[in-house]
Amino acid sequence: MRWSEKTLLPLSGGLVMLLVIDQLRLFGRPITSFFLNVETQYFYALVALLLPLVFLSKPSRYRLVDQTLAVSSFGACLWLLAHGELILEEGWEFIAPDHAIVASLILWLAVLEGVRRVAGMGLLAITGLISFYPLVADWMPTLISGMSIGLRETAAYHAMSSESLIGLPFQAFAQIVIGFLVFGATLQSSGGGRFFIDLAFATLGRVRGGSAKVAIFASGLMGSMSGSVVTNVMTTGQLTIPTMRGQGYAPKTAAAVEACASTGGVLLPPIMGSTAFIMATFLELPYAQVAFAALIPALLYFFALFLQLDAHAARHGLVGLPESDVPRLRDVLKSGWPFLLSFGLLVFFLLVLQRETLAPWLASAVLLLINQVLPEHRLDRAGWLNWSRSIGQLLMELLTILCAVGLIVGALSVTGLSGTLVNDLLFVAGSDVLILLLMGALTSFVLGIGLTVTAAYVFLAIVLAPALIGGGLMPLAVHLFILYWGMLSFITPPVALGAFSAASIAQSSPIATGFEAMRLGVAIYLVPFLFVLNPSLIGSGALDVMAKEVLRTGFAIALVAYASQRVLPIMGVISWPSAVAVFSVGLLIMMPDLMVGRLGLEPSQIWAIAGTLIAGVLAVEWAMRQAVSRAR
Repeated sequence: MRWSEKTLLPLSGGLVMLLVIDQLRLFGRPITSFFLNVETQYFYALVALLLPLVFLSKPSRYRLVDQTLAVSSFGACLWLLAHGELILEEGWEFIAPDHAIVASLILWLAVLEGVRRVAGMGLLAITGLISFYPLVADWMPTLISGMSIGLRETAAYHAMSSESLIGLPFQAFAQIVIGFLVFGATLQSSGGGRFFIDLAFATLGRVRGGSAKVAIFASGLMGSMSGSVVTNVMTTGQLTIPTMRGQGYAPKTAAAVEACASTGGVLLPPIMGSTAFIMATFLELPYAQVAFAALIPALLYFFALFLQLDAHAARHGLVGLPESDVPRLRDVLKSGWPFLLSFGLLVFFLLVLQRETLAPWLASAVLLLINQVLPEHRLDRAGWLNWSRSIGQLLMELLTILCAVGLIVGALSVTGLSGTLVNDLLFVAGSDVLILLLMGALTSFVLGIGLTVTAAYVFLAIVLAPALIGGGLMPLAVHLFILYWGMLSFITPPVALGAFSAASIAQSSPIATGFEAMRLGVAIYLVPFLFVLNPSLIGSGALDVMAKEVLRTGFAIALVAYASQRVLPIMGVISWPSAVAVFSVGLLIMMPDLMVGRLGLEPSQIWAIAGTLIAGVLAVEWAMRQAVSRAR
């Protein structure tokens, strides 16, 4: 273990937690108010504590270079912190003295090198090109041209304005997200990850295809807390994938199940991998409203995934796990009640008291206190160090990525390109909402490739969301839409990082696993179109209308799920033509308003067509079975 990981990461993690707790004003006036007089100074303090660690914990071949980057980035942040009040009072983000420009350039370049080490060349290429775009904006083709500014002005704007490096995404991270990352790390370090897996086995392990359904439950829940698809696959997948393979699932199917469940977890309230809090900040909405809106689409997706796996298990004769391999529910709850209590407290403070900033800290404190009283999961000295180290690692990586994405936001903002892109997209789509959505989905998918979920969402929220909202769509539905489509690259080839990571555990073909994940996760490609065209599915409108729409959509989703597995509950395995017909019926029922506009059909006619097709499928399948029976 490197010295930086052994000492600096735990120390930095601890200092950041103390700093954030102090900013919550739990004990009256913050102690740090004596030297942090404005909010931007707090932001620079966070960067100073975390960014330099990237160069020490992820070193290059040249130790001197790493040390120079760490010291210079730390010094630049301290300089900006010390001059925080002057920056605001004198507007240095527009006109700054020479020494301010030097500090800004150092921080800008340090963030670019940091994101290369944390996220790789893909995000560096995007961030680097766009962050330097203001220098050449007026030389670009008309479609992507903007207002140019010089190197001095660009550096100052990136480092000292509230629209770039420390813009909205960073502010949401500093004010809310850190607490939830601490809660997730606390849950994992105290044994919560194992508890939720055992709980899933105890409740679902005995049913048909139980191991796959366990993966849905456990990986979906842990994915919501971690916010990282790949990390979740590589942790919970180490247990769920071998279990599925042992029960008879093909390697590619076991890996695809884990990838789909972990991907869906990022969409699942109450935490949604912390993206919900950044979304609430963008939309200036209460967190509870965002979480409630995200709940029904996420449940529809997991409902479809559950039905597909149940149909798959029925088709392949996959029974539940042996009784000896399934823990007793009573024993699991007896040993894991502190995790349920802390999770319940978190939900209570989030949704009932609506104290988003305080909720994760109280839940973490309660969990740590109970764990230290009870011997089973008590943290010793090494455990505390690992807990603090994991927090430092999480915060360091996410801060670096958000700073880099902030550079993109700042470049688009200062040049006016974000508004130009909106107008161009609206011009191409015209008044056709479906074309606008299809273009938005494709753009979200492409721009989301290779990015983390949070980075992809923030990027798309700035670049794409205004165009979709300008097309007359509901803002909250649009932001959920781009979140869904921005993360689909985790299960969609050619990239499919989530599926490929799961394939490495299952020892299956990565490409085959990716296509199997697409089939299992088919609902995730459709659900965003459903709720953006029908806001009832995100809780907008009268309760009776919402209930009716949820039931209709759930029935349609069920048809699509069964058709994807070529299974019907009444008939069993069906032919490919019948499966295509059932799939088409599901699409018809899903989007009646769209079909009315496109095909000129009335809703009653759509239901009549759907009923006729289903009756035809049943009749054909029954006739085929009778013919086979007579032939025998």
